[in-house]
Amino acid sequence: MLNALIPLPSPALAMPALVASADDRAQRRFLEFFAVTIRNPHTRRAYARAASEFLAWCEARGVRSISDVMPLHVAAWIEALGREVSAPTVKQRLAGVRHLFDWLVTGQVVPTNPAASVRGPAHSVRRGKTPVLAPDEARRLLDAIDVTTPAGLRDRALIALMIYSFARIGAALAMRVEDVFVQNRRLWVRLHEKGGKRHEMPCHHNLEEYLTAYVDGCDLRGDHKGPLFRTIARGTKRLSHTPLPQANAFQMVRRRAVAAEIGTAIGNHSFRATGITAYLKNGGTLERAATMANHASTRTTQLYDRRPDDVTLDEVERVLI
Repeated sequence: MLNALIPLPSPALAMPALVASADDRAQRRFLEFFAVTIRNPHTRRAYARAASEFLAWCEARGVRSISDVMPLHVAAWIEALGREVSAPTVKQRLAGVRHLFDWLVTGQVVPTNPAASVRGPAHSVRRGKTPVLAPDEARRLLDAIDVTTPAGLRDRALIALMIYSFARIGAALAMRVEDVFVQNRRLWVRLHEKGGKRHEMPCHHNLEEYLTAYVDGCDLRGDHKGPLFRTIARGTKRLSHTPLPQANAFQMVRRRAVAAEIGTAIGNHSFRATGITAYLKNGGTLERAATMANHASTRTTQLYDRRPDDVTLDEVERVLI
């Protein structure tokens, strides 16, 4: 009954047996953790998976009640998990379990948090893994798109938005037509970022040209509340009223890269890193880049800065054999 009232993030993630065998108060508190405390759907999904996997792991090893879970169980699970997945994944799942038990402690379901004292694996990131394009490759990709079709106008505008405004793919695809607007005689974009934050940016002159061509060429200007980036209606080759899913955007990016003969295995996030790196190479500051990318810290922005790659390549070529 409670599961129907407050459904878990995915039908595949049924209530763990250790929770299902507890009383109604414990079940309700468990479900409230996902329904009440977490607003981001991706975080909710990741934490639900971590909780389900950990509690199933405990049950398989003879733990009979959620109150019987001890730090030793969490530590053993983390140790086993580290042999199967990457350190960042381990840290994320440990965080999910830790936050869940914090919530259960404050709700007086369990006396203490067994994950509070368990340390995750050491992990330090100084360079991001996202593939980036050289400026000439990015230019070639944009120029290779056939803009005589609605799909071409859309794809060029979307890719340019991510390059020139450092937009995340999720924020770009969440835009409505009204999020492209004129201010001080210049075109601006409004991005709805993580945590409900609103981020506004003036457009680079190329982005202004591409967005205007897209909005006018596809007759979107009157549909203020409609999604900006849309799927192509089947059989018509015209835009539908359905927002473009992230998976479709990824397939489009890979398809456009192949057509432009770009060998780098790029994805949706590559354009954000490409734009930030190009900006910094041309005299931009890390602090300004962080503001433009809506990063809370320059440490995050540094992960997108690939200028050191050029130095590394130069040094490698000194090995004259």
